[in-house]
Amino acid sequence: MTNVLITGTSSGIGLETALAFGRAGHTVAATMRSPSRAPELAAIAAREKLPVTVYTMDVDADASVRDAVARVTKEIGPIDVLINNAGIERVGSIEELPLAEFRLVMETNYFGVIRCIQAVLPAMRQRRSGSIVNVGSIAGRIAISPQAPYTASKFALEALSECLAQEVKSFNIRVALIQPGIIDTPMARRISVPHAPSPYPQQRRMAALFVASLQHPVPPSLVADQIREIVISGTWQLRHLVGPDAAPFVAWRQAMSDEAWVDFGALDDDAWYDRVKTDFGMDARPA
Repeated sequence: MTNVLITGTSSGIGLETALAFGRAGHTVAATMRSPSRAPELAAIAAREKLPVTVYTMDVDADASVRDAVARVTKEIGPIDVLINNAGIERVGSIEELPLAEFRLVMETNYFGVIRCIQAVLPAMRQRRSGSIVNVGSIAGRIAISPQAPYTASKFALEALSECLAQEVKSFNIRVALIQPGIIDTPMARRISVPHAPSPYPQQRRMAALFVASLQHPVPPSLVADQIREIVISGTWQLRHLVGPDAAPFVAWRQAMSDEAWVDFGALDDDAWYDRVKTDFGMDARPA
């Protein structure tokens, strides 16, 4: 069995991934920024007697990542698998969102991944073995307003993962990039809530799209199980679309030219909802 370090395990995909690996007998270091505020994972692990230990780690802070990785290595041994799952979102128009919000998202979703990779990679390279799984999103393939901060971070993660895979393959280290569609997580639920009035209609339309999608919720355990399968399978495939709507969403975007995609995003509300229903078969129009 392997030693697995997972970031962002307080809820959603991270929590379920920790449970999936723990239930399969792997030793899991489940990290999160504030364990005292998210006791669910530790409680489940204790109840089921799983080999899952919760550690404090803030991926935004160099010292926190360095110290946590050192502690995990000392207590459970070399890290065989790193799963970079920690992520945050900000939704809104580029004009209206403060620049600080863009920086926050990039700090966690992009630079946080780099911090963790740099902390574990030297030992993996010396052992000539290991797996690094980066949890991206179809938002790394589809730029849609009002998700500019989140989408930019996931586009960056796409490039980072592709470059990393080239660098470490000769050291027998596998890299996988997970691209979930809309999954029923706390993040998705937050996106589904309309914000304050704005001259830009995209946020309320995106909220309505998420509300419609979450009428048929896809549990985060589906993504967790896929991550576990990817790790244990030994596959060298880089990109993995996960969830029933992931491939259709990507195909929908690929079917349009850049200009057609811009025109679609700029439609008025009635025309936009009609296009979503016609093109994607989803009635997202609010009741």
